[in-house]
Amino acid sequence: MVLEPDSDKPLHECGVAAVYHLPGKPLSPLAPIPGDINSIARLVPRMLLDMQNRGQLAAGMTSYRPDRQALLETHKELGTVAEAFRLNHRAKFDSVMSRHDGPAAIGHVRYATCGGDNRSHAQPFERSHGRKAKWFAFAFNGQLANFSELKQELLEKGDYHLKRDTDTEIIMHQIAYELQHEEQETDWRGVFARLATRFEGAYNIVLLTARGEMVVARDPLGFRPLCFAHDGDPRALASVPSQTDSVTLFAAASESVPLANLGFRSIRSLAPGTMAIITPERGIRLERFAAPASIAHCFFEWIYFANVASTLDDCSVYLTRAALGRELARLETVPRGEDLIVVPVPDTAKAAADAMAFVLGIPSVEGLMRNRYVGRTFIEGTADRAAKVRAKYTPLPEVLQGKRVLLVEDSIVRSTTMRALVREIFERGGAREVHLRVACPPIVAPCYYGIDMSTRAELIAPRYADLPGDQLSEDAQMALGRELGATSLRYLPVEAIARSLKIAQDQLCLACVTGQYPTPTGQALYQLDGQSRGIDCSATPARAYERALPAGSIARR
Repeated sequence: MVLEPDSDKPLHECGVAAVYHLPGKPLSPLAPIPGDINSIARLVPRMLLDMQNRGQLAAGMTSYRPDRQALLETHKELGTVAEAFRLNHRAKFDSVMSRHDGPAAIGHVRYATCGGDNRSHAQPFERSHGRKAKWFAFAFNGQLANFSELKQELLEKGDYHLKRDTDTEIIMHQIAYELQHEEQETDWRGVFARLATRFEGAYNIVLLTARGEMVVARDPLGFRPLCFAHDGDPRALASVPSQTDSVTLFAAASESVPLANLGFRSIRSLAPGTMAIITPERGIRLERFAAPASIAHCFFEWIYFANVASTLDDCSVYLTRAALGRELARLETVPRGEDLIVVPVPDTAKAAADAMAFVLGIPSVEGLMRNRYVGRTFIEGTADRAAKVRAKYTPLPEVLQGKRVLLVEDSIVRSTTMRALVREIFERGGAREVHLRVACPPIVAPCYYGIDMSTRAELIAPRYADLPGDQLSEDAQMALGRELGATSLRYLPVEAIARSLKIAQDQLCLACVTGQYPTPTGQALYQLDGQSRGIDCSATPARAYERALPAGSIARR
């Protein structure tokens, strides 16, 4: 979901999808049109719709069809999935799909953490070529921390020109460069192994070629989730390397929900540094292209980004959020009473709020109703923040009047919306007290791996940090709460994240709450951001990862 630029919420990165029906195999019952293998591509808009939470700026797909003159055909537009694919107009949707049907397809939903918001930045990117082996399209979820370094290296080659200032175009050129030395049968494992030595950061890639080859790859650190499923024997593709002839239909997506909603039962997460390679001749196989030295799953996926019904890397999003709520309950000191209620900020905080209330033995009620039909354009056209909050949320005085409210939120980044929301709960809702509880530690550092919070200056928590590592004491949290207009404020401690996820802390990327980054460029960018505090950056890029690092500033691990 895309929110206005001054929102409290971190903006979502992107989502990718892929589907492939092997030729010569019995048609899967999941085919949208019985008897038509080319209708498989129509599964992609359905999958993207289930990942609309990951981006509303643009949506698109590329399909492969061997009996079509344009072996690869790409469709992409600005707007939601429904807008891009005309899902609310059956005849127009059929018209779009008649040009893009095929037995294999990839798709993408986008929010821009890098690059602009015009159609040319929408994905998939397609690179046409006279040789089928070098004609490919791909979509990408994540962000390369060393984007500036890669861009400079490419331009220094002497004959490159970049049309867009985005890491997606850098990836396209890097893939094309690797393919120039490939023979008739592409060694995809080798291609991505070489890319892994140059790419630093988060990158999930789905790729489709004019030869009908598909690649689905997850970066070696596993920052972003990537799930896959297939029909046939559930034990197929259970190991690396692997290959099977029993699978007819393969699908992959950034979350498990799109796959579950298609009807797949056996859904797994692709291991970091692993790729699925599908070809018409050899079928489907898993290959490891990079041995991860460590794992760095983004904890924010479970706290906020992912669909609450998803399971990522064997961890349920819902159960994780509920565990975070129980952690909040353990810390609660507000005296119980009949006038004390728990109220979630819709929608991502509801699981945490319900679990917190259950442990405390007090009601969890919907004192805030969210208007899910307010469009982004309408909100952005409103200058006053309070008016934006009123457009999005309606406090219920029937629920809030005279109550002491434990207001549960999943995270606070910039504080602008939260400030107005607390005021609305007091003024329109009639609450007596508002105790703000955040099911996340304070966000004290930027993200260089795909979350749109790119500079320390835009964060509220560091301004109140009074402990080592930019952490906030209880007194500092209370002071920040007073600035937000709340009666009190409490964050979760960092160690609560690993406990709730049941994942070892050293396998999580916690950079935004600790300032400790899992890659050298991330750490160097953070230091650069710190050196520029208090400096007028009006003439420099707003995003730190777009700035060139001083020579020798990165200590490669």
